[in-house]
Amino acid sequence: MESEKLNFAVDYSNISVFKDYNINDLQYPLVLSVPHSGTYFPPEFLAQVNSDEKTMRHNEDLLVDELLEPAINAGIPTIKMLVSRTFIDLNRDRLELDPTMFYNYPQNKDILYDKHCRVGLGVVHRINYKREPLYKGLLDYNEVQKRLQNVYDVYHARLQKIIDKCLRKFGFCLVLDCHSMPSKICSIIDDRSGIDICLGNLFSQSCPQEMSDFFAGRFWDKNYNVEFNCPYSGAYITFNYCQPRRKIYTLQLEINRALYADEDNLQKNDNFYQMADDVSNAIIDFAANLRRKDLFHI
Repeated sequence: MESEKLNFAVDYSNISVFKDYNINDLQYPLVLSVPHSGTYFPPEFLAQVNSDEKTMRHNEDLLVDELLEPAINAGIPTIKMLVSRTFIDLNRDRLELDPTMFYNYPQNKDILYDKHCRVGLGVVHRINYKREPLYKGLLDYNEVQKRLQNVYDVYHARLQKIIDKCLRKFGFCLVLDCHSMPSKICSIIDDRSGIDICLGNLFSQSCPQEMSDFFAGRFWDKNYNVEFNCPYSGAYITFNYCQPRRKIYTLQLEINRALYADEDNLQKNDNFYQMADDVSNAIIDFAANLRRKDLFHI
């Protein structure tokens, strides 16, 4: 049976793509990027999927934007995505599209069919967290290009402007890409007590190891189990924006969701505000010390 062709158009005129904070007068050479905590689903999109909103929200980085509020309130420059990751995934390359999802994918078009596409989590997701098909049929390639233009490109253009501004003021910039990770993954990888914090630096390629070590130390001081590059070494944002020769550095932060939330019900747990303080204080201390260029030999 031939798959249904999904023909729909999203009205982007009233969609707020991102929100940023503390950008007008940068106080720190650190920029927080929060690309996966958005919870907005365009209604036109919701009409074309098999999953309900709660199911799709399991793919987001649950409440990470709220965990960072103390850091944001302390003046740390931040940009966060408002649109759901299930609609468009900012931490993927534009080319990470699965051609089998489309009824009109262009012939001879470049394809980056990497591990994310193979598992159904490219720049446009094919499955939900239960590994069930997300869409009711095949997508229109042109519609997805409009998603990229109206959401993906908008966020990345703003992030790049913030980085450039930071670079002009301080002579260097570190982008901390902030995420959360399912506790199940952490426990499978480390069966002793589970991983609390993962810092991905592309195996010491995206920033000086002394920066990663300093930041990790803020968590070690609180007795968190910190691992480098396990289970995540860094994805598109960490890779795409790091330019060490221009003194643009990146680091991916992953927080075990079970530390602060009920993962099944998508709710804060009793430890949420303590975790928010611990994460934000680590970021604030890191940011303050980054201003001391001599500390990291920048």
